[in-house]
Amino acid sequence: MAAVDVERVENNLRTLKLSGRVGFDSLPDQLVSKSVQNGFIFNILCIGETGLGKSTLMDSLFNTSFESTPSPHTLPSVKLKAHTYELQESNVRLKLTIVDTVGYGDQINKEESYRAVVDYIDAQFEAYLQEELKIKRLLNNYHDTRTHICLYFICPTGHGLKSLDLVCMKKLDTKVNIVPIIAKADTISKTELQKFKSKIMQELTANGVEIYQFPIDDESVSEINSNMNSHVPFAVVGSTDFVRVGNKMTRTRQYPWGNVQVENETHCDFVKLREMLIRTNMEDMREKTHCKHYELYRKKRLEQMGFSDVDAENKPVSFQQTFEAKRNNHVQELQKKEDEMRQLFVVRVKEKEAELKEQERELQERFDKHKKAHAEEKKKLEEAKKKLEDDVIEFNRRKTQFSYHTMTLGKSKKK
Repeated sequence: MAAVDVERVENNLRTLKLSGRVGFDSLPDQLVSKSVQNGFIFNILCIGETGLGKSTLMDSLFNTSFESTPSPHTLPSVKLKAHTYELQESNVRLKLTIVDTVGYGDQINKEESYRAVVDYIDAQFEAYLQEELKIKRLLNNYHDTRTHICLYFICPTGHGLKSLDLVCMKKLDTKVNIVPIIAKADTISKTELQKFKSKIMQELTANGVEIYQFPIDDESVSEINSNMNSHVPFAVVGSTDFVRVGNKMTRTRQYPWGNVQVENETHCDFVKLREMLIRTNMEDMREKTHCKHYELYRKKRLEQMGFSDVDAENKPVSFQQTFEAKRNNHVQELQKKEDEMRQLFVVRVKEKEAELKEQERELQERFDKHKKAHAEEKKKLEEAKKKLEDDVIEFNRRKTQFSYHTMTLGKSKKK
């Protein structure tokens, strides 16, 4: 009944004109002020083989030094290391978390490489879900570690994607916003680079991998985003070295044949990536992470827990009704298990009693057998004793008789 009333109210909404200024047009300003006061959170996941320049690119993107340490190629498994930093630009504070896949692609069994990444992303979703399900939630002060963007670093081979790249991106495209980038793009010529980009996009499309598309529904950024979508994957170069170009110190990679300027758009797509990632679409990535990827994870987890928005007859059902139904089912299951355990206990007690009775019967039989054998042995001994006594009596009788005859014979000889 309540749902019908709400629907009726929504269908009867009327648009009214104000006769004077009220002041709720300041809501956007209030929202901006509140957001600036609370600060922002942005989490980046960098996936790529060791040595592709992930840390260098992060230093270049945020124009700082995160002081990361190089990783070896000999790790037995993939480890994800997350580091959180506090950055401030003007009066805007940003809590930035950079997650690096240490040892990615270095193992013989490549299956474990992407599995560690998937488990990490799911673990961050699960942590947020558990906080959300608490009775006393602290989401305003909660450090949200959900991954907002995945920068997938592609090795600049010029021959297309590796099977590991396709498998990993396919496993992640429903969990995170993926932006593929060609690392160390200064190692490929411009002609080869364009062919490489086309081949990468063809392979991604052929394998059904959905990468992040810069939004074009906002008129203020639709033109630039539509143009930038055609430049994906971005071919980037990072550097920690600065060289003076004119009156400005710029990040540059120096070679014997010349210099590659990181922020020169004719040299690489670094400026395009920074524009799209940080200056134009950061909030959209945060929103898509919450409204799309997290919602999908949340839906699956709640369905695994047995919750649903409709019942078996496809009728709307409230969360409380589902909870009560699950609780009743749980109580019934517990009662059923208790009854089964009680019956099992009774059966086992009866089996034990029967076993004890059988053992008692066997012991009684053995006792009777030993008793009978003892009686027979005793009888034999008594008979032997009686015979021995008879033999002694007979012996004594004969001894006496023999003595008498001897004495009689002696007297006769004397006469």
